[in-house]
Formats: sequence, structure tokens, C-alpha cells
Amino acid sequence: MDGRYWAWLGVRLVVGVIIVGWAFSYLSPGGGSGEKEFQRSLDALKQVHSVRIASTTDQVPTQHIETLWEISCTQDAYHYKWHVLDTGTNNGGEINRDEMHVGNVEYDHQSDDSWVASRYGSSGNNPNILCRRLAEGSDAVLMPAIATMIKRGILQKGDKKTVSGVRCREWHVTLKGPTGLEHDTVCLGVDDHLPYEATVDWQHSRTVYSDYNSPLQLTLPEATVQPASANTGSN
Repeated sequence: MDGRYWAWLGVRLVVGVIIVGWAFSYLSPGGGSGEKEFQRSLDALKQVHSVRIASTTDQVPTQHIETLWEISCTQDAYHYKWHVLDTGTNNGGEINRDEMHVGNVEYDHQSDDSWVASRYGSSGNNPNILCRRLAEGSDAVLMPAIATMIKRGILQKGDKKTVSGVRCREWHVTLKGPTGLEHDTVCLGVDDHLPYEATVDWQHSRTVYSDYNSPLQLTLPEATVQPASANTGSN
């Protein structure tokens, strides 16, 4: 009887250790295969020199925002379009912006198709900084915060799906956000590990990434048709 008791107790202890170990691996930020896959994504992003990014955000119930970015690191530039529809005002409101950032200079698109340097200066999203942070493997504005997700995220593997014609695996990421726990998703390419879709629950946003390293050549404002380094300040 005593032998069977101790054997039964030993089995319970072993099972308990296995469960605790599984739970720790599952709940630890970036634990297990998720951390490895996200590290592959971070390494893949280091090789990115061009990408298109389309995003929709409905953080405010009465406001819908659509943005489109075309980033060309070889030109030290990006093209940015922004459309806002606000139904919260009496007559409704709509804003459209069309900008080009080259080095440290921001240009506004005019109705006659010309570009004029913004009198308000740059918005701060310098293309050189963005591209440099990508090359360094650091979190970069406009891209999913992969490095932060590795360090602080709880990563759960989801199903495969197709985004913009590319097969990717969706990952569910839990992070501490500005309003409590933030639940994001990132869909990483099955073959190239690059992010093709990302969502952020508290922003009610969805972002799609496409045309990585495509032969993207932006038509720059005439005043900038010169070596891009001439417009790029030190960072």
C-alpha cells in the first residue's frame, strides 16, 4: 500500500512539473517557437529597402482614417497619402493629404501637380531614420514592433492564411498597452518571414504590407533631383 501511495504521489509530482513547465513556456514573453519565428522576421526586415503600407484606423467611432505609404530607402524618401472622414461634426468633415518626404524635407502636393516644400517643416518621420532602424533590427515607425514583441509579448501561433497573394501565419500577440492589455496580430510570411498584415485592437486598425524590395522608384519633386544625401541631415 505504501509503495503504491508513493508511486502515485511521484506520478502526480512529475505531471505537475510538466504542467508548470508547459505553462511557463506558453505564457513567457516570446517563449518557444514564437520567439524564434519573430527573430527570423526581425532578421528579414533588415534586408528591406522598399515597401508599400496601407492602413485603416477607426480608433474614434466617428472617425475613419486611411493611409498609404510608399517607402524607398535607396532614394531616402517616402510618399504618404492620408484620408480622414469625420462624421462627428455637424456637417461631416473630410481631410486629404498628399506628401512626399525626401531626406529632412517635407513637400505638399498641389492641385496643379507641383510639389511645394511645407512651411511647417518635417513631421518628424524622417525616411533615413526609418530605413536605418530597419537595417539595425530595431523597431521602426510604420512597421510592427517585432523587437518589442520578442522581449515583452506573449506569442500564440494562429492559422495560416493568404494576404495580398502571400501565404502567412497569423500570430496573436498580447502586450501591455496604453489602456491595459493590448491584443495584436501579426501575419508572418511562411517563406520569407516578413510581416504582411498587422492589427491593433485598441486602435481598431489593420495594416497591410506589400511589394517588399520591389523596383519602387518614386517620382521626386524637381527640387530634389540630386543626390539624396544633400537633403539628409545628421541623425
